Amino acid sequence: MSVPDDPFWREFVDAMPARTAKAATTAADGSPRVTPVWVARDGDELIFTTHSTSAKAKAIKRDPRVALCFDDEQPPFSYVIVHGEASLSKDLEQLQHWATVIGGRYMGADRADEYGARNGVPGELLVRVTPTKVIAARDIAD
Repeated sequence: MSVPDDPFWREFVDAMPARTAKAATTAADGSPRVTPVWVARDGDELIFTTHSTSAKAKAIKRDPRVALCFDDEQPPFSYVIVHGEASLSKDLEQLQHWATVIGGRYMGADRADEYGARNGVPGELLVRVTPTKVIAARDIAD
């Protein structure tokens, strides 16, 4: 595993307001697929949710390798790319917990419970990404 000791990548992922990650998976025909996701961090693992019938879920079931890209679109521009192995879980208690945490990160603490109730339901899956490689670059336009 190539996860840097430099705290920059963790701080960048955790920054508020929360940055949407772009999740990359591989379609059944081998073509790339990218979609935005809301993410929370649990230690070095990254967590998001998806519906069990989504293209992301189907791709992860076939091939658990994923990449998540977070970027700062303002000069001098920085980014973090996390390559990893994803696992899927139907554990409703964990799903509700993380859906609430994620909802609070992106919609505000006052709406966290609303989003936890909306996204922490049967049919949704908890996706936990264990990093295998992290690439981080800061202030690339300087």
